[in-house]
Amino acid sequence: MAHFNIKVAVQKFGNFLSSMVMPNISAFIAWGLITALFIPSGFLPNESLAKMVGPMVTFLLPLLIGYTGGKLVHDHRGGVVGAIATMGVIVGSDIPMFLGAMIMGPFGGYVIKKFDQFIEGKIKAGFEMLVNNFSAGILGGLLSILSFLAIGPAVNVFTGWLVAGVDWLVGTGLLPLTSILIEPAKVLFLNNAINHGVLSPIGVEQVKQTGSSILFLLEANPGPGIGILLAYCFFGKGTAKRSAPGAAIIHFFGGIHEIYFPYILMKPMLFLAVILGGMSGVFTLVLLGGGLFAPASPGSILAITAVTPHNMGAYIANFAGVIVAALVSFIVGAFILKTGKQSEENIEDAAKKMQEMKGKKSSVADVFASDPGIMPTNVSKIIFACDAGMGSSAMGASLLRKKVKEAGLDIAVTNTAISNIPADAQIVITQEELTPRAQNKVPNAYHVSVDNFLSSPEYDALLARLQDDGTDGLHEIVEDAEEKVPGVREHSIEPGINEDEQDNELLREENVFLNQQFANKEEAILFAGRALVNAGYVKESYIEAMIARDELTSTYMGNDVAIPHGTEEAKKDVLKSGFTVLQIPDGVDFDGQKARLIFGIAGKDGTHLEILSGIAVTCSEMENIEKMVKATSARELMNIINVGNN
Repeated sequence: MAHFNIKVAVQKFGNFLSSMVMPNISAFIAWGLITALFIPSGFLPNESLAKMVGPMVTFLLPLLIGYTGGKLVHDHRGGVVGAIATMGVIVGSDIPMFLGAMIMGPFGGYVIKKFDQFIEGKIKAGFEMLVNNFSAGILGGLLSILSFLAIGPAVNVFTGWLVAGVDWLVGTGLLPLTSILIEPAKVLFLNNAINHGVLSPIGVEQVKQTGSSILFLLEANPGPGIGILLAYCFFGKGTAKRSAPGAAIIHFFGGIHEIYFPYILMKPMLFLAVILGGMSGVFTLVLLGGGLFAPASPGSILAITAVTPHNMGAYIANFAGVIVAALVSFIVGAFILKTGKQSEENIEDAAKKMQEMKGKKSSVADVFASDPGIMPTNVSKIIFACDAGMGSSAMGASLLRKKVKEAGLDIAVTNTAISNIPADAQIVITQEELTPRAQNKVPNAYHVSVDNFLSSPEYDALLARLQDDGTDGLHEIVEDAEEKVPGVREHSIEPGINEDEQDNELLREENVFLNQQFANKEEAILFAGRALVNAGYVKESYIEAMIARDELTSTYMGNDVAIPHGTEEAKKDVLKSGFTVLQIPDGVDFDGQKARLIFGIAGKDGTHLEILSGIAVTCSEMENIEKMVKATSARELMNIINVGNN
């Protein structure tokens, strides 16, 4: 667990660094082009135009990074204070202050964010603009002085150590050994911290001195990846072999490196192939004097060509570095595939594993999606499935059931856990990450993948196909959304308790928490779980099951709503059905999506499904979401939910 937490922390840190640099890549390219063209050793030396090189790298680029870093933390005000704070490290140093900007930008945003939270609700009407402007100016000025006196000199020394270390590696011929770290780090999604935290800042300093830097190619070289994919094209098996040519095109020309990661995860020995390929490519670049004048983003052959210094020697060196890396990676990869155990590789499972390692949805996940199957005729049943069958699938089934009824189709819409999908299922709807499991369970069904249970366009597309098909189902719409537990509807309400009283027991005012703030989704889920425990709905062990369920596949439902709940195995830890609601006006990150409302769920014997259905219908309208986020009392929020529950 500790190792996993460290990996996740490094990933998040690297992604944050990347988020500061990537939006400003066009500025890096503009500066790199001017540098490559107009400096004395450039393609078109021009003393007047070359005067832009220094100010751009000294002021423009660090200020853009500082502003972006501050904005990531606290929107525009954070960006402004971050830029002011960054100015101190710029003036206090004689080298490009990219590392300083990456420190002071977010720190400036954090300081003004905390100040705004402290004074929230304490400013008299009419004085807001005065306080906002002076607070940002005063705090920004103080931070710029701090960065000038302390942060700048410290970063200057640290950068000197890094540059000296790289010069030592180059001088001793050991730079190719960096591939031992970089290539596996890419597959584990740890590369951003290395690339944007170390390589890019030093690379920019080298470009300022010499016009190009080999460091920009250490991670961006597409050679090792294309070698692996070509090896699969010739020596792979099954879906891996069939998908490899398309993946190779996306990787080499589109620059999306993560598309080859699942192929390595299927055969971990292939780490050796990309390491040797990377080392060979770096050795070739060092030997021939290769390098780029700006970061290549994304790392495609087209991007590399665009930022290669405009002279024939540089083009030959860089292309040779890519080709040699590809050849070595291909030869080693082909040997591993040819001599390894012959089996039908499951590229979908590997892609799912890759996405879990990334910690958020992969931009290339759809490339590995399976054939959904053949659309059946005379559909009588649609099954929603999720891991436990108590939360996301129940909400999705409620919404689709409403749409089916409005469309006049007599089709049963039920939900269940994936492990309980009936063998005769005709149409199965699951979250994207769970579709491969559902396909393994019922391979003959027609499968639909959704990424937003509350407002997916897949619902309307499916209904349109069913209506065009003229389906005339024989079953009436099933109103209960739980697995088929005998007598659920008849006996879900305790004797002597009417339905309104039952709903009041499921969601009580003391379990609605307004104006909450959380640093991450884990904190929010733990809070929701603790609330369920304190309310007597679940045992203590259910909290860990809620974390495990979200790690399996995100409990974010769309429309700024998340519904953390336990795994299927944790149903035994539920004492009685109940809910807790967390209102988070500023939102909390759920795998790249912002959740402003969190419904912690404990479901037992289907007794929670009626109110869950109402929550689903209510949350399918963003207008209702906004009302609940702005609610000033627990009763007001509950009344909005009850409108959808009637």
